[in-house]
Order: sequence, then structure tokens, then C-alpha cells
Amino acid sequence: MASLDLFADPVDLTAALIDIESPSHHEAEIADAIEEALRRIEGIEVQRFHHTVVARTHFGRQSRVVLAGHVDTVPLADNTPHHIEGDVLWGCGSVDMKSGLACYLRAFARFATSGTSPFDLTLIAYEAEEVATEFNGLFHLERDHPELLEADFALLGEPSGAVIEAGCQGTIRVFVNAYGTRAHSARSWLGHNAAHALSGVLSRVAAYEPRSVEIAGCEYREGLNVVGMNGFVATNTIPDEAQLIINFRYAPDRSIEDAKAHLEEVLALEEGLELVWDDVAAGALPGLDHPVAAGLVEAVGGEFRAKFGWTDVARFSSLGIPAINFGPGDPGYAHKKDEQCPVDQIRSVSTILEAYLAAED
Repeated sequence: MASLDLFADPVDLTAALIDIESPSHHEAEIADAIEEALRRIEGIEVQRFHHTVVARTHFGRQSRVVLAGHVDTVPLADNTPHHIEGDVLWGCGSVDMKSGLACYLRAFARFATSGTSPFDLTLIAYEAEEVATEFNGLFHLERDHPELLEADFALLGEPSGAVIEAGCQGTIRVFVNAYGTRAHSARSWLGHNAAHALSGVLSRVAAYEPRSVEIAGCEYREGLNVVGMNGFVATNTIPDEAQLIINFRYAPDRSIEDAKAHLEEVLALEEGLELVWDDVAAGALPGLDHPVAAGLVEAVGGEFRAKFGWTDVARFSSLGIPAINFGPGDPGYAHKKDEQCPVDQIRSVSTILEAYLAAED
């Protein structure tokens, strides 16, 4: 089994995590290594749920902070083991999100050992973030052990360029299905074109003007887009089935119910069309106005922005726990074969995080 030094330079720890290959559904080895390293720290509680590891301090502090990061990556693309060229660390997971996880593991180990933070800490290293929710380790904790997520503030180590990305957008994915009658295109009057029945919906989505909304100093931009089309038969055949796949990314000031109602109003489906709700997830408000968050905002020099996209911070937000994304790396390199992260960003996030956790309460 690979051995991890949680007190190592965060770049070295990131490299060690990259070299433990852990695509989704294959996280046993990295979970073993993390669990073994955490159990070497005296006086903390460590629990294992499949390939998700939770560690907690119990110093009796008034506030608790969660440090959470996923251990899995997308499928490998001949991009392990790691290598360093100049000031850049390359390898699968270098951005998403083994560098953030390394910073969080190191900070937890340091303060769990020294007991010098004004906060109690919970470290969550969880499996299967990159695949369906049903496998997500944080989802399982939220469902089965919500007490382990209890905190005053939560940080998620998703790549954010070493800047706080607050909250996240909500997301809805729907299918709009149309049905017709198949016929030869040379005798189209004998059929009914299902694809043409979707033209009104397609036009309304194309003409939609998304809003931007500012919440707690963060500007969230919404978006409504057709992201897929299915159901055609052949180039000489009138289709009897057709489908639009539509994705609505909405600002976190909308509830799920508000977002669904707005989407239905915009789509304004004609009679005979079928709406199928495929995926619905709430957004997360920024949470930067919470007193426990103030120290981190100060530590990064007051720089923060809205998170575009959905992340697991929404799971904490749904429990009433303010949460932010904070990690090294450009998210534009996530999931790419040439995934890479500047080493100075890894060290910067580590330094800022540890300064925040060491600050006076």
C-alpha cells in the first residue's frame, strides 16, 4: 500500500496522490492510503464508509469547519504518474482535485496534531464525485450520516484558481419529446414530422435572454440551452420521434420550485409534447456573510467571485451550512489529457488555508 506523508510540502503530497491512480469506482487504494495516514494522528476520530474517509477533531471549540475533497478522477489518459516541468505539475487529478485535497489533508493534519486552531475540523475525503449522484460519497453521508457534515462553514477543494468561488448555480436538465408518424420523405404528406413539432420550443430557447443577478457581491449568470437532439431515423425518412435535451443553469436565489416553474413558463409546450424531468439540483448561496467565513475572505485579500456550474457545496447549503469552493488550478484544465497545475498556486492555497485556520477566532 502506498504511504502518504500528510505533513509534506503540498506539491509533493499532490504528486503522491496523483501517483495513486483513482478513477471513479477504483478508489480503494487511495482511500486506504488516506485512512492509514490519518489514523497515525493521535486523538482524532476516523471513520470509513466504503471508499470515503471522515476524520474529526474534538477540541471543544465553538465553531467547526469542514474541509472536503473528492478522491476520484475522470478516466486516465496516459497522464500518470505525475511529472513536473518548470513551475507546473502535470498529471491526472492535478487540478480536479488532488491538489486541493493535498492542501486540505495537510492543513487538517497540522492542526489536528497541534490543536492550535480556534476551530474544530472535519476532513472528508470522498469517492465518486465524477460520476452519477447515486455513487457520490458525500451524497451518501448527507443521506445516511448527516451529523458528520454538521459545521458552521464548509470548504470544498474544487479548482478555483486560488480564489474563493462562492456558492454555485443550480441545474435542471429536461427532455422534451415529440411524436409523429413515420413516412418516406418523398411522400411526406403521409407522415407527421416529430422534429418539426419541436420548432416552437427550439425557437423559444434560442430567443431566451438569460438574466444576471448579484448576490452578496457575486454575479451569477444564468443560461438556458439546447444541449442535445435525438430521435431521427434516416435521411430519407420523416421521423416519428424526436427529442430536445435542454439544460437550465440558474442563480441560487431561485428555489428548485421557482426554477422549474420559470422553465415551464419559458418552454410553453404545445399540446402533444412531453416534458420529462431528468436531473434537478439546487444551487447554493454564497454564504460569505457568515462570521466564520470572514477570516478566509480576509486571508485571500477580499477577492472572490461567483461559481459557475454546480458543485457539492450545494449539499452543505441544503443543510443550512454556508460553503465555498477554494482550491488551486484552472478549472479549464480539468478532465483534459494535459491536466496541469502551477505549483505556486498549490503552495498559495495551502498557505492561505493554514493562515485562516490558525487565525484568532
